Amino acid sequence: MVLIFWRPKGINEAIPATIGAILIFLCGSVSLADIADISSKVTGAALTIMATLVMAIALESIGFFHWVTAKLLEATKGSGLRLFWLTNILCFLMTLFLNNDGSILITTPILLMLLEKFRLNNMQKIPYLISGALIATASSAPIGVSNIVNLIALEIIGMDLYLHTIMMFVPGTLGLLFLSTLLYLTFYKRLPKQIPLFSKPVDYSQLITLPSLQSLHDTGILKKQTKVMFSVLTFIFFVRIALFVASYIGISVSLVAVLSSITLLVWRWLYLKISPLDLLKKTPWHIFIFAFTMYVIVYGLQNIGLTDLLVNYLKPMVSDNLFNASIIMGSTLSVLSNVFNNHPALMIGTLSLTQMGLDPITMKTIYLANIIGSDMGSLLLPTGTLATLIWMHILRQNHVKVTWKEYLKVTLLVIPITVFFTLTILYYWIDWFFY
Repeated sequence: MVLIFWRPKGINEAIPATIGAILIFLCGSVSLADIADISSKVTGAALTIMATLVMAIALESIGFFHWVTAKLLEATKGSGLRLFWLTNILCFLMTLFLNNDGSILITTPILLMLLEKFRLNNMQKIPYLISGALIATASSAPIGVSNIVNLIALEIIGMDLYLHTIMMFVPGTLGLLFLSTLLYLTFYKRLPKQIPLFSKPVDYSQLITLPSLQSLHDTGILKKQTKVMFSVLTFIFFVRIALFVASYIGISVSLVAVLSSITLLVWRWLYLKISPLDLLKKTPWHIFIFAFTMYVIVYGLQNIGLTDLLVNYLKPMVSDNLFNASIIMGSTLSVLSNVFNNHPALMIGTLSLTQMGLDPITMKTIYLANIIGSDMGSLLLPTGTLATLIWMHILRQNHVKVTWKEYLKVTLLVIPITVFFTLTILYYWIDWFFY
């Protein structure tokens, strides 16, 4: 974990995770049977997330970054405050339509491009970049399909996407609104009221070029691209609905996701003449290697008694009162996620839950408290989630510096109270809905 956080000489986080998994296997803490069990649990979720990442890459290749940037340029009307809320909405929608990793891969380059066009300095960029990353990552809480680790945990707990959404969408969304409000209040004094670019009349057509649809470059290219974008986004919206329908009627969610991504790729190939081979270079394959090897490490921890220790320590506290159970487990997962990264932390928490002998509603409620700790509480440190690790990597590539001190000055104020608020809403929502 030290090597993953430190990343000496910029090594990929999958490398130390893989070395750790190999060492744990060689010392006997994980058997071949355990690896087979991990594969059965991870494969479906990995395929689903890979399919949504393919959709994200396809959007980038048809000019989505430029199109959204052009739309945001016009929609801000020169207001830095309006820009704050628009970027948060964008990050929320991208995670809702795709997943948290795909959202980071899309929204961070868009924000960097937009803020550069607005001629903001590095200090002025930080509020938008940090709030965008926090909202994009935390937005995976309301629906289970927006995060690979959520999908794997759902498989272990025996819970479908339909029930997860009924129990979690309202608390998760209210938690996001609360987080956005706290971020707005935290950054209010630093947000530019008037964006420097808009001190004189702006010609939007000169600010943004749309190179990916040059075959349409006859008249009204922006209007034609808007039509294409809405068609693609409508398709992705119906795919999202199809995932929930599939989960409800017992069809493989990963099968629906893969078939949908293939359909989008075929359309892109036929319509825009873009070969699917570009995916081989653009897909972040290391995410899946990282996820798999981290689960091997977690299984090793489980096999030498970590989950037994957690069960013995936490079961007396979570069996007595559902509200206390939610707060305790959500807080525990927040701490574990920041120490170990949220992938192994949620796995440890979920495996521990299955061994506590809880009734179905209590187990599912505490599982959702784990999700809040894993998806929101993990944001206290920039190394708590894979999405924020990707975010930091993109910032470094673009020579934008956000220090740990700047990040922690924000998250220490907003994350703990947001986690407590969302856990409280979760308890009262489930108490009202199911009891």
